[in-house]
Amino acid sequence: MRFHKPYYFNTYKFFIKLILLLNLGCLFICCGQKQSKQVLSPENRVLASESAVNINTATAAELEKLPNIGAKTAQAIIEHREKFGKFRKSEHLMLVPRISDKRFREIEHLIKTD
Repeated sequence: MRFHKPYYFNTYKFFIKLILLLNLGCLFICCGQKQSKQVLSPENRVLASESAVNINTATAAELEKLPNIGAKTAQAIIEHREKFGKFRKSEHLMLVPRISDKRFREIEHLIKTD
């Protein structure tokens, strides 16, 4: 004797195949798109201006002329420089406790480490 499969079983089977087919289609579409990598070229780098302050030789008064650098921050920069030596890159200024990433980005174009 042969049993007849219920109608709802065939419906579920159809929807499962349809969902799998849609997932595979989305996968192929997403994988087919090229994702561009953001590469910083030398033109995109921030260039220090001619009147930039050299953070390796600047006095506290010269450092205080920079935006958002007060007397305490200038003193912290000088103390860090005396304790650890000259800054090799301007980005190393963020090692000073009072210099955050945001503050560094604001003065980045105004400093140099020659």
